Amino acid sequence: MMFAEAVARIERAGSFAELGEGEAAYRAYAKAVHPDAVTGAQSAAANRAFAQLSKLYEQWSRQVAVGDIADLITDPRGLLKIPRSPADSDLMAAEATALTALRDHGDPKYRPYAPKLIESYLHEGAERKRRRVNVLQRLIGFVPLSDLRRQIDPRDVAWMWRRLLVGLGWAHRAGVIHGAVLAEHVLIHPEKHGLALVDWCYSGPHVKAIVARQRDAYPPEVLREKTAGPATDIYMATGLMTRLIKDPPKQLRRFADGCSYDKPRMRPQDAWRLLGELDEVLHSLYGPRTFRPFTI
Repeated sequence: MMFAEAVARIERAGSFAELGEGEAAYRAYAKAVHPDAVTGAQSAAANRAFAQLSKLYEQWSRQVAVGDIADLITDPRGLLKIPRSPADSDLMAAEATALTALRDHGDPKYRPYAPKLIESYLHEGAERKRRRVNVLQRLIGFVPLSDLRRQIDPRDVAWMWRRLLVGLGWAHRAGVIHGAVLAEHVLIHPEKHGLALVDWCYSGPHVKAIVARQRDAYPPEVLREKTAGPATDIYMATGLMTRLIKDPPKQLRRFADGCSYDKPRMRPQDAWRLLGELDEVLHSLYGPRTFRPFTI
């Protein structure tokens, strides 16, 4: 790789992932821009590029997850959520706004249903482009539902469904719409039966973006009118939960059908009231609630 090309690529990169994969990519770029291997005229540019390469590589080595639009990196303060494109900083700002509203206006007893926003700030990288970075509380012991690669007993889905409706009801009472209730955005704690909604970047009544690969999971109002409301979250939560169930009972299928109409005004609008209806269905099927150990 030529020196000038390597410098240009490093300066443009917002994350190490844009340069290649793993150790091999790092070695190739380090060889091309190492200050000890260039001419005197190239020395200043090499020092800048090598320092930026080292920073990007260190961040990559601390990376714990790759999200739809951002990378999550460990930090002493929590998790740094860094958008790969500066153009997605508005989505980071939307998440910060949503989590602030939940903190300031949501009932504090429901705080475990979403991560805490520790800080949100603008960062200017070596390429002189600004990105909004959110620092989030790390949720220990939680895993995304996307890690669950099998369908499960409806009795195990029941506690997830109940907690998901609790979390959504809490958000809606605080005036916040999640907007992307998808498997990768719903974390569960299998041992403690905990649940948290993450990735609030898509929140708000006006849809700025969707997760394209999950297009089929969105209701018509999102795809056609770019709008979202409580009924949007309920539609997506219902689809997510029913897709998890192996051989759903007829009563649960009927319940889900009532939450999945094309027109949002025909769907339930109140997640907490809907929780009561779900409890009635579950009680008729399985009797009083009991704790069922669950593992991924």
